[in-house]
Amino acid sequence: MLNRISKFKYLLKLIIFIPLIFYFGKRSYIAFDEGFYALQARWILEKGNWTIPLWWDEYVLDRTIGLQFLIAKSQDFFGRNIFSAYLPTTVASILMLFTTYKLHEELFNKKYAIISPLILATTYLWFDYSHLATQDIIYSCLVTFGVLALVKIKSKNNKFYILLFGIWIGLAFMMKTFLVFVSLISLVPYLFIKKNLLLSKFFWVGLLIGFIPFLFWTFSINPYLDKNIIFYLVEKFNFLSSKNTFTNPFYYYFWNLPVTFLPWSFFAIIGAIYNITQSKEDKYILAFFPLILVATLSIFSTKTPYYPLQISSIFSLNTYAGIKYLFNSKRYKQIFLFITSKIIPLFIFALTFTYYFFFKDAINFNTKENTFMILGLLSFSLSWSFIRHKNSFKEILITLILGPYLFTSLILQSGLFTDRSRELREKMEYVSSLDLVKNQTIMVDKNGINNSLAQSKIIRISLSTPKLGVGLGSINQLKKSELAWTTDLKTIKNNDDSYEVIYENDVLNPWKLILKK
Repeated sequence: MLNRISKFKYLLKLIIFIPLIFYFGKRSYIAFDEGFYALQARWILEKGNWTIPLWWDEYVLDRTIGLQFLIAKSQDFFGRNIFSAYLPTTVASILMLFTTYKLHEELFNKKYAIISPLILATTYLWFDYSHLATQDIIYSCLVTFGVLALVKIKSKNNKFYILLFGIWIGLAFMMKTFLVFVSLISLVPYLFIKKNLLLSKFFWVGLLIGFIPFLFWTFSINPYLDKNIIFYLVEKFNFLSSKNTFTNPFYYYFWNLPVTFLPWSFFAIIGAIYNITQSKEDKYILAFFPLILVATLSIFSTKTPYYPLQISSIFSLNTYAGIKYLFNSKRYKQIFLFITSKIIPLFIFALTFTYYFFFKDAINFNTKENTFMILGLLSFSLSWSFIRHKNSFKEILITLILGPYLFTSLILQSGLFTDRSRELREKMEYVSSLDLVKNQTIMVDKNGINNSLAQSKIIRISLSTPKLGVGLGSINQLKKSELAWTTDLKTIKNNDDSYEVIYENDVLNPWKLILKK
C-alpha cells in the first residue's frame, strides 16, 4: 500500500509540469534563431545532407550541426511536423527540471525538492526558451547535468559520476562550442576542491566519449572545406568577442538578469547572498559559480539574455534558499510577507487594469490571447494576496508557487509563447489552400533576402511552404507555370505579360507569390 502511495506521489509530481511544458494548439516559428535551425533541419531531410549546415545552396560554417541534426532526426522518426521539431527542446526541458530536482536533494534535502524545478519552470527566461526550438535549453540542461555529476562526486571512487562529468563537456561543445569554457572557468573554485577529479582516467575517458559526436562531424565535413572546421568556429568566436550588433555594456546582465528571472529575481539574489556567508562547500556551486559566470559573460563583448540560462537551475535553488531565509528571519519576515501579500498583488492588479482599459486595443493580441493573459495575471495577484503571517513554511511555498504556476500555464495555452508568428501562419495556411498552389513546388528569389526583415519573413514563409523549391539567382530563371516568392517588383512591372502576382499581403510583405506565365 505504501509503495502504491509513493508511486502516486511521483506520478503527481510529473503531472504538475504538463501544463508548463506541453502546448495543446497550433504552433508557429519565429525567424531567429529557431526558424533558421528548423529550416536547416528541413534541408537535411530533403537533400539528405547530414553533414553541412546549409543556407539554400551555401554552406554555413559558423556553427555546428548539433541542433539541426537532432531536429531532423526527431522529424525523421516521429514525422515531419512542427511538434517533432520542438521535441529535442521539450525532452531537454524535462531532463533539466529533473536534474534541478536531484540538485535540490543533494544540496538541501529531499523535503520540498519539487519546489526548485517548479520555480525554474515558472521563470520567464527558462519558460521562454523551453518553448523555442533552439539549442539553448539543451546546452543549459547539459551544464546542469555536469554540475549534478560534480556535486555527486564525493571521492575518487565515484567513477561513474567522474565519467559523466567528462562526457557533458564534449556534448555541450557540440551545442554551443566555446561557451562551454565559460561554465568550466566558473566551476574552477569547486574543481580546485576536487582537484583529484582531473587526475582520474575516468574523467579523460568521459571527455573523449563526449567529444565523439564533434570529432565524427569534424572528420565528415573537412573533405568539403579548404580548412578545418575549427578555424571557421574560431572566426565566429572572434566576431562575437569583438564589437557587433549584440555588443552591450559591461553592466548589461546587472539589469537584464533580474528582469529575465522574474518573478523570482529578488529571492534568488537574497539566496545567493545568504549562501556566500555559509562555510559549507555548497557555496562554491550556489554562489561562486553563478557570480563568476555572470562576471565572465560581462567581460565578453556579445551579451544576450539567453547566455545566463545555463545557471537558471542554480538561481532556482537560490530562490528556494532565499524564501526559506526570509521566512525564518525575525528581522525581515514581516517585510517579506507584506511585500508579497500586499504590494506585489496590488501592482499586478493595477498592471492588469491598465492593460485592459488602455493598451489592449493597441497590442495585436486576439481574444484568446488577451483572455488567457488577463486571467493569468489576476490568478497570480489573487494567489499571492492569500499569504498570511500565520501560514506555515509549506503553506507559504505552495501559495508563492501557485501564482506564477497559474500565470505561466495560462500564458502557454494562450499561444503567446508557442504560436509566435500567428498572423503569418494563418496567411500561409490560406496560401497553401489555393488550388494553384496545392502540390506545387515554390521557389525563392534569393535576391530579395537583402535585409533582416526580408530574411525573417522568408524563413517563416519557407517553413510554412508545403513544397519548397530551390533558391534562384533571379526570377528570370523561372520556367513556365512555376511559382516563386520574390520581392522583385521592378522586373514584374517591366515584364507584366510574363509574371502574375498570385498572392500578396501586408503580413507577408515584402514577399509576393508570383507565377511565370
